[in-house]
Amino acid sequence: MEKEVVVEILGEIRHPGIHFFQKPPTLKEAIEKAGGLKEPAFFDQESSSRILETATLLKIIKETPGEIKVKVERMEANKMLVFSIPFDLNRASPEDLCLVPEIGPSLAQAIFAYRERRRGFRSVEELKKVKGIGEKKYESIKSFFRVSPP
Repeated sequence: MEKEVVVEILGEIRHPGIHFFQKPPTLKEAIEKAGGLKEPAFFDQESSSRILETATLLKIIKETPGEIKVKVERMEANKMLVFSIPFDLNRASPEDLCLVPEIGPSLAQAIFAYRERRRGFRSVEELKKVKGIGEKKYESIKSFFRVSPP
């Protein structure tokens, strides 16, 4: 069974908040599910077909009357944690890492430093190479993470 796709939409939208999709939505589909724009406006149609992944944060900002700007960002780490969305080890900040049970500030810093030295993680399993992460700790934290290319 595939997991639902979680997208947060804020700003000039009728129903801001977190929305769930059965498959990755386009930008246009996400805006429609959130009730559409508060008022008619122009935005780049080419970007409206962009496919969104889970944990995307859309900020709909009014630029000028009749024109909006859509900023595509990542949801905050604490919200990702609530929805069991794994953090990308190559993008998580030390503060994000500290949200994971069993990871304190010193271990978060060690993970971050390892990532900087190695220019990114190639796999979640590489966490075992970080000082302070043994097999037992790795087994308890691995589900909180994923890796995208550095």
